[in-house]
Amino acid sequence: MNKSSFFIIGQHAVIEALRNPKRKVLKVFLTEESKKNIHRKNPKKNVLTDVKVYFKTKKELDKYTTKEQLMHGGYVAEIEHLEQPDLKEFIKEKKSLTFVCIDEVTDPRNIGSLIRSAASFNIDGLIVKERQFPSDSKLMYKSASGCMEHLNIFQVSNINSTLKNLREKNFWVYGFDVSGKKNFTEIKWEGKNVLLFGSEGFGMREHTTKYTDFLVRIDINKNIESLNISNSASIVFHHLNYLKNS
Repeated sequence: MNKSSFFIIGQHAVIEALRNPKRKVLKVFLTEESKKNIHRKNPKKNVLTDVKVYFKTKKELDKYTTKEQLMHGGYVAEIEHLEQPDLKEFIKEKKSLTFVCIDEVTDPRNIGSLIRSAASFNIDGLIVKERQFPSDSKLMYKSASGCMEHLNIFQVSNINSTLKNLREKNFWVYGFDVSGKKNFTEIKWEGKNVLLFGSEGFGMREHTTKYTDFLVRIDINKNIESLNISNSASIVFHHLNYLKNS
């Protein structure tokens, strides 16, 4: 097996990987029914061309997911990582951008769900710390439901220095925290912005907060302590996308 390759599972993750011309799919392991479904969903193009296809029973495919206790649905693929986009190059000569940045968020399910929402609501990219990003997680790919193929993911060595550099490039950094003085809907959201979310359990690190321009909050029922990070992000992404298109 190629050292840079890894396995993903699930219908949406596998089909979107096959559809992505930038993604190298080495092998797919399918049931007869899942192969038929791939052809039904791609009537104008055979996405299995130039891909090694192996037919398995559902029970045989279980060995790829037993450890994680995930449902494969008859779809398993061995793929390579996409070429990493360069953040400095990406932001050149762009006047309007919105990035989401996650600090100390480690749950693959939450990250995958956040990626799905970010792609759905036209966020321009996700900034993550390279060492904390579960880049070959089956759970993350399955939770992202194919949206790993539709979002720019910038893996950086240091979140704080990246935020500092972006601020110097005229980005506003908004940290989402319950202590924020303004509700995020009170912001105009123009120009270039970074939406910063902290960890699931502890929020933003105090040191990272120093690299924000503003702290904003999401108002919810006062009897509820907090929202899951992926739910919080979805609310924000939807609002910004609505403003952009209204």
